Amino acid sequence: MSVPTVPSPATTTTSESQPSLVRGLSLMDSVLLLTGGIIGAGVFLTPKEIAAVLHTPSLFIGIWAVGGAITMLGCLAFAELGAMYPEAGGQYLYLREAYGDFIAFLYGWMVFTVYNTGGIAALAVGFGAYLAPVVPGLGNPAPILAVGGWVLTRPQVLALICIAVLTAVNVYGLRRGAILQDVSSWMKFVAIGAFLLLGIFFGKGSWSHFSTGAYATQALNPRALAPALGIALIAVFWGYDSWTYIGWVAGEVKQPQRTIPRSLVISILIVATIYVLMNVLYLYALPISEIAQHETIARAAAERLFSPAAGVWISAMIALSSFGATSAAILSGARVYYAMAADGLFFRRMGTIHPRWHTPAFSLIIQGIWASILTLSGRYDQLFTYAIFMGVAASCLTVAGLFILRRKHPEMARPFRCTGYPWVPALYVLVSGAWALNTLYERPLESFGGTLIVLLGVPGYLYWKRTNRKLAA
Repeated sequence: MSVPTVPSPATTTTSESQPSLVRGLSLMDSVLLLTGGIIGAGVFLTPKEIAAVLHTPSLFIGIWAVGGAITMLGCLAFAELGAMYPEAGGQYLYLREAYGDFIAFLYGWMVFTVYNTGGIAALAVGFGAYLAPVVPGLGNPAPILAVGGWVLTRPQVLALICIAVLTAVNVYGLRRGAILQDVSSWMKFVAIGAFLLLGIFFGKGSWSHFSTGAYATQALNPRALAPALGIALIAVFWGYDSWTYIGWVAGEVKQPQRTIPRSLVISILIVATIYVLMNVLYLYALPISEIAQHETIARAAAERLFSPAAGVWISAMIALSSFGATSAAILSGARVYYAMAADGLFFRRMGTIHPRWHTPAFSLIIQGIWASILTLSGRYDQLFTYAIFMGVAASCLTVAGLFILRRKHPEMARPFRCTGYPWVPALYVLVSGAWALNTLYERPLESFGGTLIVLLGVPGYLYWKRTNRKLAA
């Protein structure tokens, strides 16, 4: 008989007088949450950075398959952890059980201050930036308001509206948020599917772009290839980011011991397939040398495959994709702060559940306010870039924690066991650790910037820890 660890406030089932989260997310909801959250704007924007360092078609396309395979290694480990701790908070809980509350707090602090809220801001502004040219009257690039060096643009206003609407929908009930997420994800898949099919079968591209040509010699240079792959993986990992969402909302997933592992595996397979096909289409439309010159590669590819007028349709598709990813980030992220607050390591009111709507309403509202502030600051993009390094480092640390928990709690029930243990999680730790070291060397500003943001949370941890002791005394 398994003997579970003593639950914390974040994992304890509440009494009838205290409202609790509702398990209302099915397997389909979970898959749509993950796929809709992962596929944001990355695959439409990052190919430029990848083409700039990887000059052969095989590497340009293959790096997306490699990124998917590496992500799958991590997902298999997270599947075991998610089935062990099927409560709100996900990775925060796994780190807490493996390393203690200090490391877990720093992770949650990063998620709140930059990682998730900065991602929400970036996605929401992306939504506004791509929607503005589609809607008559919104495409004017002139700022609405300018005070000193600060300006307010139309995409920022649209971003604020997007954040406010999605936050409100998620406050008023899990099912409302899930339905909105499901609809936006299906619409995104239909748009991407139409782009792929029409582009490949009717587009004016050329398969000659897949010839390695003059770039083959450079690609075979191992000394230049290794750093290039590391830099390219920064963009790829950003494209695959957000697969941790299902752990964050685990407290609201139906049959979580089965649903969490299945949704992780299914979602990564779907996303990897879409990413590979999208980049095949880009290469069919444009040679690598031209891809490296276009910031918005999807629009450039559509204009080359069809006509200049197709760029407007692509802008609408990217806006829709960004909207769906923003929705997933808003729904999921608030559950991490809720778990932290329930443990006494954050503002206590953020650890409460609304008695009528059974959602972490206050946590959602505070998240929306902070994401809006980041949106207005204009610094969200840089902050989120800093956090990507820490996000992968945290996933590496979490997967390493699987080994600790196997030794620390061998008696706990494990409804799902990581496939290929110990080799699969060890390989993920090795690869992601090597990537982190390479990033430290190649991009020191982003790496140390992310580390500094995390360390800024130390005073907060000391404050909440001391407050918690006083309340317990």
